[in-house]
Amino acid sequence: MTQVDTAQTRQDIGRREAGSVTWQTRIRAVLRPGPWKRGLVLAALALLLGLLLLLHGQVPNRVGNIGSLVETFLPWLGAFVPVLLAGALWRRSASALAALLLPVVVWLSLFGPLLGDKSHPGSDLTVAEHNVGAENPDPAGTARELAATGVDVLALVELTEQDLGTYERGLAEAYPHHEVLGTVGLWSKLPLSDVQPVDTQQDAGPLASTKPAEVTLTYLRALRATVVTDHGPLAVYVAHLGSARVTPEVGFSTDSRDRNAQALGAALAAEQNPRVMLLADMNGTVDDRAFAGVTAQMTSAQTSAGDGFGFSWPAAFPVVRIDQILVRGLKPTASWVLPATSSDHLPVAAGISW
Repeated sequence: MTQVDTAQTRQDIGRREAGSVTWQTRIRAVLRPGPWKRGLVLAALALLLGLLLLLHGQVPNRVGNIGSLVETFLPWLGAFVPVLLAGALWRRSASALAALLLPVVVWLSLFGPLLGDKSHPGSDLTVAEHNVGAENPDPAGTARELAATGVDVLALVELTEQDLGTYERGLAEAYPHHEVLGTVGLWSKLPLSDVQPVDTQQDAGPLASTKPAEVTLTYLRALRATVVTDHGPLAVYVAHLGSARVTPEVGFSTDSRDRNAQALGAALAAEQNPRVMLLADMNGTVDDRAFAGVTAQMTSAQTSAGDGFGFSWPAAFPVVRIDQILVRGLKPTASWVLPATSSDHLPVAAGISW
């Protein structure tokens, strides 16, 4: 009898345990969120990323120029997509995966065209721009490398008084024509004329009016020249806009750069020659709203005829394109980044046709 009772008791306990497990399983199934309810935070982050890409122009610049900072690194916002995708897959979240469609579609609409090669053969003129760097440890080597590129027109910015002679000697054989004003210069295989400074409202200090011309000339960072070509005169502007700095005190500091950009935009708008080219270190990207006065009337060679993003700074690991070749009344046929020199910028080049 005892053995029977024991067996019966074990059966009863087993049934109760099985019933308990069944109910626990059912409760967990009810409480466990489904794929559309999981990862809602990830879904929200994906939507915010998409809206930031879509509405970046609405990000205010009133505090720390946040809008300009976002637009400077706008393509890199796409780097958050694979991070969010990994999170969505780990959480098995259908809602997060669906929300990721927004930033993916917006990013591709903004930058998808830059992923392919839009260049095509044939150009009437090749040009290049290079910030040679005031602290360049090997200006002679940089001059040799630039001369070897064979471009027809070469713009250099951030020239220093001590290195200017080195560049002039190193480029003299390849470029019989050149003009230098302040810290910017233009070297050309074709004749140059009508060379004049461009007022970009560079701040020369509170006593600028009392300083001699040889002193104030060092503050000059833009020039305009006419390049004489077989297709007629071409107006070429060379410019180096003010620096942009990120500091804890003021955020993204761009006051001098933005002031220079507005003045340069006004000069370009007043230009009478229908064929205009700007070769510049703008210390900003063409996506930055600060350059609207320039980019609204000019076409980026990299955007219309480049291969990839064409990042030019810093040379060791380029993450932004702040060196620009922009045109009006001309057709870019190709745009590329040249090999590194001893500068902290990469040279940029373009092919142009009429």
